Amino acid sequence: MGWQSLEGRELTIGRWPPQAADRLQAWDAADEYFLHRLREQPVAPGARVLLVDDHWGALGVALAGLQPVAWGDSHLGRLALAANLRADNLAAEAVPFVPSTDLPVGPFDLALVRIAKDLDAFSDTLRRLREVLAPGAEVVAGGMIKHTPTRAWRLLESLIGPAPTTPGWKKARLGSARFTAPPPGPVPESTGYELAADGLALCGAPGVFGGGRLDGGAALLLRHLPAVETPLTAVDLGSGDGVLALALARRCPRAQVLGVDASHRAVACAMANLARNAGVFGDASRVAFNVGDGLADAQPATLDLVVCNPPFHDGHAVADVTAARLFEQARAALRPGGRLLVVGNRHLGHHAKIDRIFGSHELVDGDARFVVLAATRGDGPA
Repeated sequence: MGWQSLEGRELTIGRWPPQAADRLQAWDAADEYFLHRLREQPVAPGARVLLVDDHWGALGVALAGLQPVAWGDSHLGRLALAANLRADNLAAEAVPFVPSTDLPVGPFDLALVRIAKDLDAFSDTLRRLREVLAPGAEVVAGGMIKHTPTRAWRLLESLIGPAPTTPGWKKARLGSARFTAPPPGPVPESTGYELAADGLALCGAPGVFGGGRLDGGAALLLRHLPAVETPLTAVDLGSGDGVLALALARRCPRAQVLGVDASHRAVACAMANLARNAGVFGDASRVAFNVGDGLADAQPATLDLVVCNPPFHDGHAVADVTAARLFEQARAALRPGGRLLVVGNRHLGHHAKIDRIFGSHELVDGDARFVVLAATRGDGPA
């Protein structure tokens, strides 16, 4: 059986971007469990519903009749929701999307929350969710059992209210809480780190790759970023907290550097790090960070350099297709002679993808866990 609406209508649902090689479906048993529960316990007429981190819009489309609001971090999830609404002949306004860096306009009577892989992000989401809940609102959180540690339920109880969990169903579990918890203590301070050689100080944020520490792959790639006085147009593809983009801009004083990430949280974190370090760049306006679908909107053959520390996972799934798509976008956006610099875990085999897309690769560096690879775009068509 495919995906159905709350009313039982068959729906067309897919992930973003649609790719023949991507065999992963756009929903899982936890999404099915949410629908099952709402069929057993219907939403009260007129109740306002908030969907939190609905990965690919499956719940949004299924519950469109309730006029829910979607609140999420992933720009790809936003694009998937829009595409799935179109595919099922539903208006975009049927499920408005609010990025995680903004607060939706409450109050909401019911929130359905997918438990984030990063529990610090889950905790931050619950803290902010409190601001838009009606008194006594119900919060139903859920996920696949193997991805929902005990700490997730403790967070739900401490930040929202007592949260009895359901029996497991198709290896998924839900927990339901009424909004009765007292105000929580202060938010823990963000951790950070310094790049002394570049004069940079960076902080992390909940849900942003690195967790306030310099990732081992990024540390290896930093050794090989260019330091030139000539003009340079560069993109940090999947920029996270902004470390590679900021270091590149610091070392190349005439470079125009753009960091792109699909995570609203990541881009907000990178922009905060840019503001924190603005004084070291001379002209900080030559550095920018945008939320986007990689280089999907980039002008072809316009970049001199793309640096990339591609995501290892897409949620809980290995993001092999994602990395290949980023490399394809990079080749299209690079000028002939433009260069791609990539770091990744050794076992991911990025060299094979790069060979297929660019024709060859160069092994720049490596250690026990990571390899740095380079490729140059030839004169052929994008």
